[in-house]
Amino acid sequence: MQETKKDMQPLAERMRPQTLDGFVGQKHLVGEGAILRQMIESGHIASFIMWGPPGVGKTTLAKIIAKQLDCPFYVLSAVTSGVKDVREVIEKAKSNRLFTQGKRPILFIDEIHRFSKSQQDSLLGAVENGTITLIGATTENPSFEVITPLLSRCQIYVLKPLDDEDLLELLHRVIKTDERLKNLDIQVDETEAILRFAGGDARKLLNIIELVSSSNRGETIHLTNAVVTKKLQQNPMAYDKDGEIHYDIISAYIKSIRGSDPDAAIYWLARMIAGGEDPKFIARRLVISAAEDIGLANPNALLLANACFDALQKIGWPEGRIILAETTIYLAASPKSNSAYLAIDDALALVEETGNLPVPLHLRNAPTKLMKDLNYGADYKYSHDYPNHFVKQQFMPDELIDHRIWKVQENTAEKKLGDWLKGLWGKKEPPH
Repeated sequence: MQETKKDMQPLAERMRPQTLDGFVGQKHLVGEGAILRQMIESGHIASFIMWGPPGVGKTTLAKIIAKQLDCPFYVLSAVTSGVKDVREVIEKAKSNRLFTQGKRPILFIDEIHRFSKSQQDSLLGAVENGTITLIGATTENPSFEVITPLLSRCQIYVLKPLDDEDLLELLHRVIKTDERLKNLDIQVDETEAILRFAGGDARKLLNIIELVSSSNRGETIHLTNAVVTKKLQQNPMAYDKDGEIHYDIISAYIKSIRGSDPDAAIYWLARMIAGGEDPKFIARRLVISAAEDIGLANPNALLLANACFDALQKIGWPEGRIILAETTIYLAASPKSNSAYLAIDDALALVEETGNLPVPLHLRNAPTKLMKDLNYGADYKYSHDYPNHFVKQQFMPDELIDHRIWKVQENTAEKKLGDWLKGLWGKKEPPH
C-alpha cells in the first residue's frame, strides 16, 4: 500500500488535534466552562502568553484557536526571527484585514522569551491598537523574560505537564485512531516506563510509541517496561526526533553550571556523553557559558573553556570526557556575573532606539587636510601621556553623555574593576 503524505509525517504531527474536544490535558484552561474555552467559544480572544514546559500543547492550542475563529494565522519563531520579520508580519496583517471581514489576525510567537527587548518593543503598537492578537509561548517565566509593557497587555496562562491520566488517555487514543498504528496489534501490558520517560510531555510519549512500533514485522507488539527501556537505551535520542531531549538536557546542563551546582552539571554531562552527544557541541556551550554566566566575575573561566575546546580537538575521545569534566566543574564552582551579557544587549537596544549618533569630533581620525580644518581629532588627549595612563574626556555621543550601560555586579573581581574606574572617573563610575 502506497504511503500518503500524512502517513509519512511523524506520529506527533499526525496526532495533532484540530479541535478543543480532541485536545488532551490543560482542563483548567480548556475544559468545560474554563476561561480559555469560554473566550474561544465567544469568538473574541485577547492577547495572551502561554507559559509551560515543552510538549504540553502550546503550539497546538494556538492553531486550534486560529482554526476555530477562522482568522489569519501568522507564526514566528523567536529563534530565527528578528525585528524586520515582526514588522513585515504586522504590515501584512494590516493589509489583509481588508480581505478577512475585519477578523483580527493572530500572531503566534514560539519561544517569545528569546526575543530581545527591541524585538518585543516592536510588537507593542500592533498589540495595543488591535492590529494583531498576540499569542506567545514560552518555557521560561515571562515575569523575567518578557518586558513589562508587553506583559501588561497580555494575560498569562500557565500550562502544566500532562499527568499520567492524560498521557494514558493519549496512549490509548493513538493506538486506536492513528491510521498506521490502528492496523498493528499493540498490546499495552505495562505503562510505568513509558510514563516515566515521557515526563509529562505528550510529544515524547508519541515519539516513544513510534520508536517501539517502528521495528514491527507483523507480530504482536507488547508494550512493556522492559521493551520501552531497552529501545531507549539502544537509541537514547531516537524517541525524540525533533531533538527535544537534546535541548532539554543541554538546558539542564547549562542551568546547573549557572546555578553553581557541580554535581548536577556533571550528571547532565554524563547523560549527554552516554547519549552520544557531539563533544564539540558541549565544548562550544561551555565557551558561551563562561562568557555569559561567569564573565567578569572570573575571566579565567573563558580562558579555560576555550582551552577545553582546543584540547578536545587534539586529544579526541574518550579521554576528552576528562577535559570536559574539569571545565564543567570549574565553571559550576566559579562566581557568577552576567554584566557583560546584559551590557551588550542593553547597548544594542540603545543603538536600535537612538540610531546612528555622530562620533564626537575629537574622537574622529583626520587623515586629510579638510578633516583637520573641520576639527576632526582636535583636542583629543592621548591617555598614555597622563598619570596612570588616564585623562578625563568624553567618549560617548553627546546625546548619551550621562548614559550608563555596564553595571558592576556583586562579586570580588568585578567590584575591584568598578572601584578602579570610580577612582579614575569619580562620580562617573558605572553604577552599582
